[in-house]
Amino acid sequence: MVQNSRETVLKVEGVTKDYKMGEVTVQALRGVDFEVYRGEFMVILGPSGSGKSTVLNIIGGIDQPTGGQIIYKGKDIGKISEKELTRYRRSTVGFVFQFYNLIPNLTAKENILLASELSSNALSASELLDDVGLGDRGDHFPSQMSGGQQQRVAIARAVAKNPEILLCDEPTGALDFSTGIQVLKILRDFNIKHNKTVVIITHNAGIGEMGDRVLYIKDGLVDHIAVNDNPCDPEEVRW
Repeated sequence: MVQNSRETVLKVEGVTKDYKMGEVTVQALRGVDFEVYRGEFMVILGPSGSGKSTVLNIIGGIDQPTGGQIIYKGKDIGKISEKELTRYRRSTVGFVFQFYNLIPNLTAKENILLASELSSNALSASELLDDVGLGDRGDHFPSQMSGGQQQRVAIARAVAKNPEILLCDEPTGALDFSTGIQVLKILRDFNIKHNKTVVIITHNAGIGEMGDRVLYIKDGLVDHIAVNDNPCDPEEVRW
């Protein structure tokens, strides 16, 4: 649910991305334009190779565009200094990936606290563990948890630094149906409870049903953007 309707938090203008593969240049993005609104739950849909992961990496400051602009608070994050870009990645965006990337020799709570140290406005690790239904698992190591539990810890870790935008790359891709629904519910709850922007990329069209807006990527371009006036609940997603 868009809490502050149509207040732009991030603007993507004419973004292109080329990759060199030997003597061949591959165009991953061919001029992408869209805006991200504050407090919205956006889903970016597209088949494998469409460029959706490249979009996420660029707006997250992980990758640099070949051309175009990504405007955040009046600045093009493709042209800011490395110090400013590091600050942007640390404080403005949080990342949730398909694979959990937890530090194996740290407990669930310690994994979350490690991320909290990056922020001066961090959320409580204990409260986040409760939010993701793992309040009694804080002292467990990743090897002692199921895949779904590890993904919930990964989400809590991403949320811990209280980012303005949460970027999720196929967060349910390695999970079964029921666990995937739990993860989507956690992401939606974070979106509503904290009025934070959540952007999910996926090839699963059913997840688009719960998005405030759905951005369709095809062949490195925005094919179209659909506005969903009545997003469904995570439990109603058709897989």
